[in-house]
Amino acid sequence: MNAPDIKKYFNSEQLDTDPTETAEWTEAFQDLLANSDSERAKFILNNLVKLANKNQINWVPDLVTPYINSIPVDEQPEFPGDLATEEKLASLMRWNALAMVAKANEAYGELGGHIASYASAADLFEVGFNHFFRARTEGGDVKDRGDLVFFQPHSAPGVYARAYLEGRLTENDLAHYRREITAPDSGARGLSSYPHPWLMPDFWQFPTGSMGIGPISSIYHARFMRYLTDRQLLDCTTRKVWGVFGDGEMDEPESMSALTLASREKLDNLVWVVNCNLQRLDGPVRGNGRIIDELEKLFRGSGWNVIKLVWGSDWDGLFARDTTGALVKAFAQTVDGQMQTFAAKDGSFNRKNFFGQNEELARLAQGMTDEQIDRLKRGGHDLVKIYAAYHAAANHVGQPTVILAHTKKGYGMGNAGQGKMTTHSQKKLDDEALIEYRNRFNLPLTDEQATSLTFFRPDEDSEELQYLKQQRNQLGGQLPKRYSDCEKLNVPDIESYAAFALKADDKEMSTTMAFVRMLGNLLKDKTLGPRVVPIVADEARTFGMANLFKQVGIYSSVGQRYEPEDIGSVLSYREALDGQILEEGISEAGAIASWTAAATSYSVHGIAMLPFYIYYSMFGFQRIGDAIWAAADQRARGFLLGATSGRTTLGGEGLQHQDGSSQLVAATIPNCKAYDPAFAGELAVIVEQGMRDMLVEQKDLFYYITLMNENYAQPDLPADAAEGVIRGAYRFKTLIAEKSAKENWVTLLGSGAIMTEVLKSADSLVKQGINVDIYSVTSWSELSRDGKSKEQAAHSQGAKAEPSYVHQLLMESHGPIIAATDYVHAVPESIRAYIPEGRSYITLGTDGFGRSDTRAALRDYFGVDAESISRVSTQALKQ
Repeated sequence: MNAPDIKKYFNSEQLDTDPTETAEWTEAFQDLLANSDSERAKFILNNLVKLANKNQINWVPDLVTPYINSIPVDEQPEFPGDLATEEKLASLMRWNALAMVAKANEAYGELGGHIASYASAADLFEVGFNHFFRARTEGGDVKDRGDLVFFQPHSAPGVYARAYLEGRLTENDLAHYRREITAPDSGARGLSSYPHPWLMPDFWQFPTGSMGIGPISSIYHARFMRYLTDRQLLDCTTRKVWGVFGDGEMDEPESMSALTLASREKLDNLVWVVNCNLQRLDGPVRGNGRIIDELEKLFRGSGWNVIKLVWGSDWDGLFARDTTGALVKAFAQTVDGQMQTFAAKDGSFNRKNFFGQNEELARLAQGMTDEQIDRLKRGGHDLVKIYAAYHAAANHVGQPTVILAHTKKGYGMGNAGQGKMTTHSQKKLDDEALIEYRNRFNLPLTDEQATSLTFFRPDEDSEELQYLKQQRNQLGGQLPKRYSDCEKLNVPDIESYAAFALKADDKEMSTTMAFVRMLGNLLKDKTLGPRVVPIVADEARTFGMANLFKQVGIYSSVGQRYEPEDIGSVLSYREALDGQILEEGISEAGAIASWTAAATSYSVHGIAMLPFYIYYSMFGFQRIGDAIWAAADQRARGFLLGATSGRTTLGGEGLQHQDGSSQLVAATIPNCKAYDPAFAGELAVIVEQGMRDMLVEQKDLFYYITLMNENYAQPDLPADAAEGVIRGAYRFKTLIAEKSAKENWVTLLGSGAIMTEVLKSADSLVKQGINVDIYSVTSWSELSRDGKSKEQAAHSQGAKAEPSYVHQLLMESHGPIIAATDYVHAVPESIRAYIPEGRSYITLGTDGFGRSDTRAALRDYFGVDAESISRVSTQALKQ
């Protein structure tokens, strides 16, 4: 082994009290390196650490290595591609990406877009596309379903540029970047701003536009692949998850929160490439520090394999001549803010201000022209170095890997943008800058073509395009590419899992209890059962799900290495390699990422799964709403269960836990069907319809259902109620008072937890001689959407709107209408426009912060108890 001279990496500022002894230890270790392999060296070092700890010497190795490449030159694999051709292709990608953004903003300055991000990441993308990112093989074995690749969102123009060269997109498509609505009028396909599967369902797989969502999603997708493999549902052993992210994005809590899960699960199928261009939108990521060092320490401490990709091949000769370690010392004293300045300046400036720091550095730069100094590449711009890092990452076993790739933001943009503070927002270049850019990358464009931002695509039979297609064919084909095909699953008969709910005979139970019972029955179904994925965030016992621990087990990649304390109990905590429950601990962000991985399995893996994620409803849309929105974008199919929902059902838990808004937020997501059932029978019908929609009809939607923890008598589901349950409301019953005038009639609407208060109020009103029509509202948002869709259809046609479903339903009722919910007033207010004319409509809700007290006290406080409903009803009659 050609070992580096480690003496030159020592910190010269440390006091050496015995240089002779130090030299002896150093020489001994160098002899070891010269005569043994690296594994032997690691063994010796580990034993020395154990000895130090045994003697209570408080020392641990520094988690930060020198600011150089992790892979020595003599350990680099041979580059397998045509280097010159790949560099030409990368230059073409950069140009077409730049032209795409600049053209869009010349035409419409409001469109936005980013040039500098992809300029820094192009080579990182290209090595992946040409050598590592495997696509799903059409009609191939299940093992050939390809890698999962998460793309840095601001670099989307570069992915479009590659698709253009591949022939997947046209010049007209590129000309309509960020113009999705108007593009079809020109015969073009509009290109979305960032990766959005909802907008480009055959192209993008994963939405990464919201910073932090991509990183955590990639981890849980990698873990879900292990889940599928360990449960023998799908063999994913040969597939990888790649994520290309930005260094600024690492500040997002979601980016960092699951690092230890990845290492704990030994996810060596996961590789992150962090594009360390040192800049975020406003300025340096760590101006007064070094982000690469900081991330190395964080990832290494979290148990990841870390590969530093800092310097390009141009530096190899300099390092070889540097016998004193001057370069490493200089790097150690250079913070990122200064490194950014070096990136923005030319070779003359860098000769004077970097190499001119001392005589040792100056000697290294002797014989180099200013232009050669200016062209010294950072590691993330060197295809050979990138390939070496990717190759090492792809073959590493036992840990996830992160590659920290040093790049220049706005690489090649010269004075117009390279390393500039404002480069993230750069949308246009002047003529001089465009010609300079052309020259920098040797692009085959005339001055006129350059200044007019002409897209360039070589001839179909050109060496470049033939090579590009050859490389992709060897890796399975086009990427990114999203699939939606998977087998349809039969849904079991509703009686097999929910007969107890449909004919409940007034037995007392909560809807949460009813759901858990249904879930347990579904898990027993021989066909659907194995595809069901129960997910909890450390709340299974709260929701009465502990019996499932023994029934189906908790998934663990190592099985269960201990004897649980409660092993003899029917509720014993059982972990297993083939366990079915995903117990995510106290991490709603992790649980929703797991849910998304399962809910999109039909597309990502070609196998339909049915996830049920149950959680405290307040900790859903309010806490992880951004992740749910991303799941919607990804066309997720599954159930979200907001348990202990409503402002007043959770009693003593108080302000932070009492949910009065989730139904309102859920209504803002177009492909989320939100329901608030009051009764177990309603819940059963909704679950059945959801399964049919997602597994049989394969609709790209998901269901949100709120559940209560309050026990009360569950009625039988009325025989003709099913359609109304799904559409959003149905007549529950009508109570006629013994002695009542026709005008003494009110209509009560209730949902969820407050339906019991509505029923109590109705009984009270009947005793006062008032007739009552009672309607159970299962979904305010479905009623509202129906009305709005009919309005919009009428507006577009210039005709009178058809009556909405809720309008027609309430036409059969009488008197003033009082709607009561456990949510903010805006929820029942959403249907006001569709109430029959001439009828007063009064809504009762729970606006404001929650409180800690009994349910009775809370409902009285918010004015949604039976007495309040009765009082408002009688007042409405008087008016």
